Amino acid sequence: MKPLPVTVRRIGNSLGIVIPKPVLAQVGLSEQAELTVERGAIVLRKPRKAARAGWSQAAKSVASQGEDELLMGDFANAADLELDW
Repeated sequence: MKPLPVTVRRIGNSLGIVIPKPVLAQVGLSEQAELTVERGAIVLRKPRKAARAGWSQAAKSVASQGEDELLMGDFANAADLELDW
C-alpha cells in the first residue's frame, strides 16, 4: 500500500488522526488496538490475547463432560507413604 496522507487534528485536549475504515478492515482492527512506538514510527497492532485466555472456560467444559479423570489413577498422599531412607 502506498503512503496515505492524513491530517493530524485536534480532538479535545489531544491530537489524533482518522484512519479510514478500509485500512482498519485490511489489518483486522475494530474495537481496540495496541499502540507502540518503534524506531520513530507509530505502530498499531491487534491486541494480544492474555496468556491462558479461555483456559478457565475450557476446563469447565471438560469437567462438565466428565472428561477430567486422572489418566494414571489415584496418587497416594505423601503423608501416607512409608519411605525407607
